[in-house]
Amino acid sequence: MPPARSRPVDNLDDDDYPAYTRGRAAEMLGTTPAFLRTLGEHRLITPLRSEGGHRRYSRYQLRIAARARELVDQGTPIEAACRIIILEDQLEEAQRINEQMRTQGPEPQSKTSA
Repeated sequence: MPPARSRPVDNLDDDDYPAYTRGRAAEMLGTTPAFLRTLGEHRLITPLRSEGGHRRYSRYQLRIAARARELVDQGTPIEAACRIIILEDQLEEAQRINEQMRTQGPEPQSKTSA
């Protein structure tokens, strides 16, 4: 029996599946491949590589790139746009953790003998 693998159809629902070439991703975003390369240089997104070494982008990465493009189109320098997006992501994660801790309540204190 062959090893268990995800079916190709399952990849259509996977936001992290690297389905788009750099050219196709740029076309979808209405930008240039150079813009995507610059986002990679600033470590905002890191595309995966195909077996042939070509960059592949996921839908999640395209959403991040679209946010960067939005900020750049509003006049924000690309370096600042990348930093803003990273900080937004960190804030969202911190808020998620905070909410999770709030709903779980405080952890019980352990008693230690002196």
